[in-house]
Amino acid sequence: MADDVPMPVHLSKVLDGLAENPALPAGLVRRLVRYRGGFGHVATRADLTLDVIEEILASDHHWLLHSLALNPRLPNTARRRLTAHADPTIRAALAAGARDAPRDVYERLIEDPHTQVRTYLANRDDIPADLLARLAVDPDPQVRTTLARWWTQAPETTRRILLTDPVDEVRAAACSTYYARSPHPVPPPDLVTGLLADPVTRAGAVRHAILTPQLAAQLAGDPDHQVRRQLAEHPHLSPPVRDFLTDDPSANVRVGIFGRRDTPEPARHRIYGDIQQSERPLTDLLDSDLDDNALLQQVEDHMALAELRYLQLDWVTADPRPHLSSPFICFRRSAARNPALPADAIIRLLNDDDSGVRMTMATHAPHLVDPATAERIDREFRPEKRTTWRPADVLTFPPQTLRRLATDPDPRMRCLAPRDVDLPVDLAERLATDPESTVRRAVAEHPNLPVHVRRALLGDPDEWVAHATAAAPTLPVTEMDRLLTLAGI
Repeated sequence: MADDVPMPVHLSKVLDGLAENPALPAGLVRRLVRYRGGFGHVATRADLTLDVIEEILASDHHWLLHSLALNPRLPNTARRRLTAHADPTIRAALAAGARDAPRDVYERLIEDPHTQVRTYLANRDDIPADLLARLAVDPDPQVRTTLARWWTQAPETTRRILLTDPVDEVRAAACSTYYARSPHPVPPPDLVTGLLADPVTRAGAVRHAILTPQLAAQLAGDPDHQVRRQLAEHPHLSPPVRDFLTDDPSANVRVGIFGRRDTPEPARHRIYGDIQQSERPLTDLLDSDLDDNALLQQVEDHMALAELRYLQLDWVTADPRPHLSSPFICFRRSAARNPALPADAIIRLLNDDDSGVRMTMATHAPHLVDPATAERIDREFRPEKRTTWRPADVLTFPPQTLRRLATDPDPRMRCLAPRDVDLPVDLAERLATDPESTVRRAVAEHPNLPVHVRRALLGDPDEWVAHATAAAPTLPVTEMDRLLTLAGI
């Protein structure tokens, strides 16, 4: 080992990567447990031996214990000990991480005096139902609200308790337009009238209401645009009320009408055009002198523009043929989700003007996408929100394509080259010195990197490149040992 090898710039991040390395030998795992920097990620490993777990428990080091509590493969004997730990954040981590624990562990956590512990339990779906039901009468409304939002398939007796809770926030979570888990619950029919009368549950109850002309007219005039949006999507909405909502002042409500199957095409086109023409940059809205309510409405109207692109219309997916050339992007995207599209329709949508349509079609029929089309779709993919996903994650590229991309002018495309497990050494080395850190990170785990190149990447100025290099199972054991020695462990 050379004595002049510099210390990695981000040693703590490198050791975090080493903690995640599945090839880290047992002896080095034990050494890493003695490290007191970082966040104790080594304690989340699946291969911890009983004696190492005992050493972690005895250390009483916060971050090691916190990570250990999050470990889903932790033995139940250790879990029982952690339920009595004095630090509530350790017990909360156990409540979040424990999987397939015995009943007595959950019973202890359900009775925990700290709200955060019980709140973490309330969003679980693998705890005995009778224990979860206890949380419906928990003294803290935060716990009850979490339970209402997450336990969508709770027994009727439990949902009744939550739907009639004295705290507005709990009732709103129990009868909502959005839940954290599907399928969405259906309230007992005898409660719907009361839920419609309650301002905090009204929007969530609309979809379950039997629409009489009187009720529909009342809801169409509700001051809450979310109530009117739910009405706009009601399957039994009468044409007169539908037409009335076509001119609703809220773009959010009009989007609901836009997506209906029975909306006349002239009205659909008018809604689309009106929302497009009213577009204002979000920065202009935030710099305006509008009061809070007006500003909120303007922001939601701005979001309606995005909805016009992303609406998933099941009725279009079920009958896609008439919509393959629709002027509305969301219609073409919805058509692309049909699993039985004929070849000519697939080809048309793979060549659509909109990147999102092309991407949707490619991901729903990846086996029909040739390499040239796959490359074009991925190259032109421009997500409208931050994401690490890309079409290449579901498309296949042959080795010759990946090797050509190693020298592509676009760093996004160069990032694909390391997916060739047989990438020549010279190309792997070239990518390891790429000016873009995203490219260096993509190649950091490649098996064909020489040792001296891996060592350089361990000292990379970008912490995530260094982390990925240390986490690679192809990292030589001698390098693992060197890193622990540099850290003084």
